[in-house]
Amino acid sequence: MSNLTKMPSQFTEQQPAILKQPTLYLARDILLLEASEISALANRLNSHFTDAVTLILQCKGRVVVSGMGKSGHIGGKIASTLASTGTPAFFMHPAEASHGDLGMITAGDIVIALSNSGESDEILAIVTPLKRLGASIIAITGNDTSTLAMAADIHLSASVSKEACPLGLAPTSSTTVALALGDALALCVLDQRDFTAEDFARSHPGGSLGRRLLIHVNDLMRTGDNIPQVAANASLSQALLEMTRKGLGLTAIVDAGYKPIGIFTDGDLRRAFEQNVNVATSGIADVMHHNPFTINQAKLAIEAVEIMEQHKINALLVTNDAGVLVGALNMHDLLLAKVV
Repeated sequence: MSNLTKMPSQFTEQQPAILKQPTLYLARDILLLEASEISALANRLNSHFTDAVTLILQCKGRVVVSGMGKSGHIGGKIASTLASTGTPAFFMHPAEASHGDLGMITAGDIVIALSNSGESDEILAIVTPLKRLGASIIAITGNDTSTLAMAADIHLSASVSKEACPLGLAPTSSTTVALALGDALALCVLDQRDFTAEDFARSHPGGSLGRRLLIHVNDLMRTGDNIPQVAANASLSQALLEMTRKGLGLTAIVDAGYKPIGIFTDGDLRRAFEQNVNVATSGIADVMHHNPFTINQAKLAIEAVEIMEQHKINALLVTNDAGVLVGALNMHDLLLAKVV
């Protein structure tokens, strides 16, 4: 018999945990339950909801969202959604409000107060001070007869028949319904304001949408002496020197009024060599690509990307409203600006 003793339990191979019930079945039940609660919410929306939308649209101040615990987390998301969709809004912690943050509130503001029970002490403690300040209160609760619901100017019901938590304890269905109701409120206000994608981008200048909808061609194009261009009577060798100096891999060919009539690119140069074109004796007009693709300087940069992708080109000449060459742009410029 071996002298080795049995290895201690901490060194034995760990066995996988045995799940109490099929996890996927439980997960699907949870999702379906929460979906059914949202569906029930949609079916019971009434004039109180439209009153809340109207009140927010008429607000001369800000929308302040407040909630305690899980309701506070949901309230923070609702405030962010409102702010990013054209409604000045922020989140205020109700406990901090009782210790000085009520100074953030002014007459004419609207407070959206969230509490599933409608009896959260921290929320109820600020209701009377809010009314004294002249703020309107929209309550979102799961209890139509709660203290908060009765004290509010408008009450929106976010009640659920059952929490999705298997223990029936953790806020799950109730927070999902409150969040969905807040989304509906914010987006209906957005719709009534005729808020556009461009308006949305102005609130998101650092994001990809902001770059796509706020950056114009004239923000990125090469201008002035950095534009590669030669006259129509220039030689091919002169055009090649211009391309080398400007480093864009192309040169525009312009008429006497500086309107582009052609373009010559690195690709055109390779094709010219394949055809044994004499660089020393050929004129640029003999080898240029006629009718070049152009874009107006006021267009969005993303439109330049679409033109390049559609025609499988890497650069564009930029013109003003009169058709005069005012810039040049290549795909590298768009990549650096993170438009692509």
